[in-house]
Amino acid sequence: VQLQASGGGLVQAGGSLRLSCAASEGTFVGYTVGWFRQSPGKEREFVAAVRPTSSRPYYADSVKGRFTISRDNTKNTVNLQMNSLKPEDTAVYYCGAGRAILSTISTPLAYGYWGQGTLVTVSS
Repeated sequence: VQLQASGGGLVQAGGSLRLSCAASEGTFVGYTVGWFRQSPGKEREFVAAVRPTSSRPYYADSVKGRFTISRDNTKNTVNLQMNSLKPEDTAVYYCGAGRAILSTISTPLAYGYWGQGTLVTVSS
């Protein structure tokens, strides 16, 4: 599966962005798809994920109530709607696909396929 992440940009604090992850080759069917982010000097951290057979989303505590992940298997896309953005949300955002199970859903190593990343910058 090849992934393409898009939608990043510069936004003021309190604003919104919508990230999209598309499977350019292959399909998301059967994979958990997650969003992670990484800031300079920091490890890649979990943001949100959705499992293949359940529409239930999972979120990091830091984004609960502000971010919404959704998947459309017919279009092979997974979107991340980000509202009420904060400067600390600034990072490169990556989408990943893999066979992650519930106990590993927030672990980058559980995802075998990654997109190229898209930069989100939130100004104060």
